[in-house]
Amino acid sequence: MTPTENSTTTAENARKTVLRSPLGILSTATATHGTGRDDDIPLPRLPGFVESAFSPLAYEAARQCLAERPGDGSRTAVALASTTGDTTTADLASRRMVSGRVHNPLLFMQATPNSVLGYLSREFGITGQMFSLSTLDDPLTELLSMADLLLEDPEVDRVLVVGVELGGGERLAAVCEELAGDDGRSVPVPALPADAGLAAAVLLGRPGTGTPVSVRSAEAYENDGDANADGTGTRAHPGSVQSLFDLVGLHRRLLREGGSHLLVTDSPAPAFLLTAGTEATTTARNETETHAHQ
Repeated sequence: MTPTENSTTTAENARKTVLRSPLGILSTATATHGTGRDDDIPLPRLPGFVESAFSPLAYEAARQCLAERPGDGSRTAVALASTTGDTTTADLASRRMVSGRVHNPLLFMQATPNSVLGYLSREFGITGQMFSLSTLDDPLTELLSMADLLLEDPEVDRVLVVGVELGGGERLAAVCEELAGDDGRSVPVPALPADAGLAAAVLLGRPGTGTPVSVRSAEAYENDGDANADGTGTRAHPGSVQSLFDLVGLHRRLLREGGSHLLVTDSPAPAFLLTAGTEATTTARNETETHAHQ
């Protein structure tokens, strides 16, 4: 595919409807370490996971969501998105190997993003489907689309989506350079300290009772600024989990204030309308009934 064809396809995909029906937001959470943000936390201790912030932060954000809204683990699915995965652990394992040190199987295990999902499933009794995704597109869009698809299964009631991003290092810089490829697409290294990490989690279900805020697809929004029409949404590098943080912040705001707000992931790109209160329930019911008759 030529760069022109690729750009055209990307623009067309950006204008497609991401969600076929509304989703209900059950709970949200974030966990950051070493970023310089006011809400940074000490790196949680997670048995079997060392050196890297990837798995501890992913687990902490997921734990908060599941602790706030306990449910049936057999009817819960999980999707984790990260553009480059746990580059900290992969880099450490590689450096140990080339220096002639004894291989550490623990590093090999935790370098796989699915490892933390296995730990999560054991702690919370989750036996539903689990996926790890890697994308240069907006992780929020990919995760909401995956949740929408999974909730088509009548045996799934909830989907926990998690996005993780680590700070820059030599391996990450090399990966970003490789991902940029020959099509002119820029993939900058995240502007975070090497030992820093970000994670955000959202527990989603079908709209209705128990989901005071719903999210549905909106038309792609053209915007040349740094934020969307009502100040929600921040331009970020490809694969950034910033849009997940934007959704978490907007969800908390709507729980306090009610109303509806538009979340734009990029420009042009898929946009999402979050709605709280009675309006959320009514809109969700109407759109769900429409979808059921299609």
